[in-house]
Amino acid sequence: MRDIVLLAVLPLLIYVILQRPFIGLGLWIWTALFNPNGWVYGMAATLRYNLLFAAATIGVYLVSKRKPKVKLGNVGVLVILFFIWTTLSSLFGIGIADVTWDFWGRLTKVLALFLFVILVMEKKLHLDFFLWCLIFSVGFYAGIEGLKYISSGGAHNIEGMAGHVLGDRNELALAMAMLLPICFYLLGEYGKKSWILKFGLLGLIVLVVTAIIGTSSRGGMVALASVGGYLFIKSKRKVLFAILFVCIGSAMIGLIPAEWFSRMDTISNASEDGSFMGRVIAWKLSFILATQHPLFGGGFKALENGIVWYSLSQDFNLYPFFYTGTAVPNPFLSRAAHSIYFQVLGDHGFVGLLIFVSILGLSFVNAGKVAKKTREANGPDWLFNLATMVRLSIFAYAVGGAALSFAYFDMIYALFAIVIVLEYKILPSVIKDQEKREQEPLLQQKQQIIPAKP
Repeated sequence: MRDIVLLAVLPLLIYVILQRPFIGLGLWIWTALFNPNGWVYGMAATLRYNLLFAAATIGVYLVSKRKPKVKLGNVGVLVILFFIWTTLSSLFGIGIADVTWDFWGRLTKVLALFLFVILVMEKKLHLDFFLWCLIFSVGFYAGIEGLKYISSGGAHNIEGMAGHVLGDRNELALAMAMLLPICFYLLGEYGKKSWILKFGLLGLIVLVVTAIIGTSSRGGMVALASVGGYLFIKSKRKVLFAILFVCIGSAMIGLIPAEWFSRMDTISNASEDGSFMGRVIAWKLSFILATQHPLFGGGFKALENGIVWYSLSQDFNLYPFFYTGTAVPNPFLSRAAHSIYFQVLGDHGFVGLLIFVSILGLSFVNAGKVAKKTREANGPDWLFNLATMVRLSIFAYAVGGAALSFAYFDMIYALFAIVIVLEYKILPSVIKDQEKREQEPLLQQKQQIIPAKP
């Protein structure tokens, strides 16, 4: 049935994209994060929806006569520089060439989305539709898994979809934590307009939190705690927020198994946890890889190459300041970097890491500047709220990603692009409109004072 429905609406979706390319952007990110092929069967499962929607969006933009001026800003320039640098690191990489260029191709697709978000988006409608598509991708999956977790009394084991960008439960948990601020923004915007949307989004927020807990991901819990802490500090209704937190927490305690608490307790005793120390080993080997290839690193996935891992293991005792306790690597069992920072460091060297951290930091700062300037200009609340919530999503990624190999995630680069759109398209337009409204009473007064000519 799902196959028939999807194939039936596909021509309509293509037609709508040809008329409104911003819809294509939404479907582009939706297919990237939802993976519709995993939900259907037969002929419907063989179509490449993401490629189809991306190609339609790009094609419409290229043939469009109206192409507004675009400013990339410091973040946009750095993202392009990062792409160039990753290309060079791929050329000089020491890993398996096929694997390296496969991941280079994946990053190219992610950065294509980043670029076209900047090129196409111009209005609040465009941004909101894109964010709703995030809700119907990551949010939909979180809602389904959250309901399963509740109905099973906490017995359901939440995993990502096999073969998907969010196939790992830790990465899925981080994506859901990043989605929470988006839920709060849409709740503020549309919860006032419809009680269905209000209670639907409130329910989704509860299910997203439940799903994050159900993944038993320590990185996801750290990201969730950072989101909750930030919202509590910024909230004007701290008492209500605290009561809501206590109510949800009390309800969840009956569902959460004892093993979950034991796993979370290892966060405070990280040096005694074998899994965490395995991550530290991978971090140190990533650092050693970068010291051996400081300019371009080893290329995509070089650390996970068995030969490279073995070679780096022989130098593990170097750099004693990088503390690993008594943990030592298994020279015959390679692992991922397990950190967005060490992942980029090993893949693209110290310069690549500097560019990546600059993108992350400047996007966070620029989103804050948009929020501040909006308040100073008496701009609309929606712009202030959106800039603040996007900033919080970036913060959650920066914190939660410290223990995950998730440096090339579609959603974070889309958020980087949204910050650029807010800064260089939406904010100037809002300030201009505000100044125009403020000048109108003065013009009317002048017209009343100056007598009409006889």
